[in-house]
Amino acid sequence: MRIMGLDVGTKTVGVAISDAFGWTAQGIETIKIDERGGQLGFKRIKELVDEHEVSSIVVGLPKNMNNTIGPRGEACQQFAEKLHKKLQIEVKLWDERLSTMAAERVLLEADVSRAKRKKVIDKMAAVMILQGYLNSRK
Repeated sequence: MRIMGLDVGTKTVGVAISDAFGWTAQGIETIKIDERGGQLGFKRIKELVDEHEVSSIVVGLPKNMNNTIGPRGEACQQFAEKLHKKLQIEVKLWDERLSTMAAERVLLEADVSRAKRKKVIDKMAAVMILQGYLNSRK
């Protein structure tokens, strides 16, 4: 069974999936969300969970550098709780400090244009979150 990694932002959710062995993470898409309308992307996440036979989900938890949890982290915790209730599968939180910055650095080193970086940064951050989690299990 595969593991899904999510980078939850205010406008999008980056999605990554592990290989069947749980060794590597691959970015698969970015889901647009509308918090005002209550559309948090759960329907599309459920479709991807079913399609890829996902057994658990890792949601990035953005902590402050002093290890405290701010408003964005609290929103991610609430997202993870709602996701668990809707899908009835294991949802874990994973410290994602600096994952977006690391993703940005990788894309800059690959000489990806600013417009293209903007389109893939959340998906790449989801890969960083999931790969960190997968590496910690070894």
